[in-house]
Amino acid sequence: MRLIPAILLWASMSFKLFAQDNYYTVTAVPGDGIFSILRKQGLDPIKYYETFITLNTEDIKDGSMLHAGRKYKIPNAEDSFKNTGVRVQVSEDAEKPIFNTELAKMSHKSNTLKNAVYYLIAEDQTKTENKFVSGITKSLAAELMVHGATVFIIEDKDEKLTNSVPLTEVEKMGWYVETINKRYLQNTGKYQRLLLIRANGLIENGNMDVAVYHHNKSEKGQRLAENIQTVFKKHSVSNRSFKNSKMVFEDKNSLYLAKNTLPAVSLLTINSTSKTSGEAGIPVRSDKKSFANWLTSGILKDYADLEIED
Repeated sequence: MRLIPAILLWASMSFKLFAQDNYYTVTAVPGDGIFSILRKQGLDPIKYYETFITLNTEDIKDGSMLHAGRKYKIPNAEDSFKNTGVRVQVSEDAEKPIFNTELAKMSHKSNTLKNAVYYLIAEDQTKTENKFVSGITKSLAAELMVHGATVFIIEDKDEKLTNSVPLTEVEKMGWYVETINKRYLQNTGKYQRLLLIRANGLIENGNMDVAVYHHNKSEKGQRLAENIQTVFKKHSVSNRSFKNSKMVFEDKNSLYLAKNTLPAVSLLTINSTSKTSGEAGIPVRSDKKSFANWLTSGILKDYADLEIED
């Protein structure tokens, strides 16, 4: 007869452990309400309002008010911006949220890209601090996430913040491949794309040239590149007409990724001045917000075209 109480105790403990995996706790600060505390954690407050109340019934006053200084249970949801926007650094397998304090200002716009996964790599050929490239990469990630996409920013670790020996270019490319392919297989069946954003020089105020390339054996990469090109041509500061040229990249890093990573690869290059050869460069103004919006429009167009085909 002692066996039954033991089984019941084990079941009760297992349930509690399982339940705890479905939430984590945060401390409310003065001014926090249910909507604000959920937004700060990257959750859709409308979708998770009732769940929050169920988890915290005893700690809510007057129906929706929170007690400053008290801990509250937050649903551990897969569609939280903390989980759909992930930063992964070279030689580290740990994932960190792309956004923290910015989460409070982010809100879901649609589920258009709920089955899409994007891998973003920002490269600076001059090896200098290039805030424009990192800024538009983060802005692009945010725009894709609010439309339901999962985004991975794959980046090299800042050598200023570590004493470790930097990886060689071959080692870094190998790590990129391993990191991206691992996550690609985890998301099998979804629409997945890899976009390299490469700055050839320090980006300053004024105009700049943009060109978009693809691997010559990738129809998917070509279509994404052409859709992005179309949007940038529409917003060019030049009055000249642009031919529909098929831009194929030939640099060894891009080719290595294209040949070894599982998602289709497209490359976007940015030059601070009009030095792009031929008619490849599309002159646009160097406005971070507009640039990220144009990129997002091209990506959304590519995804929409695929949906229409299917």
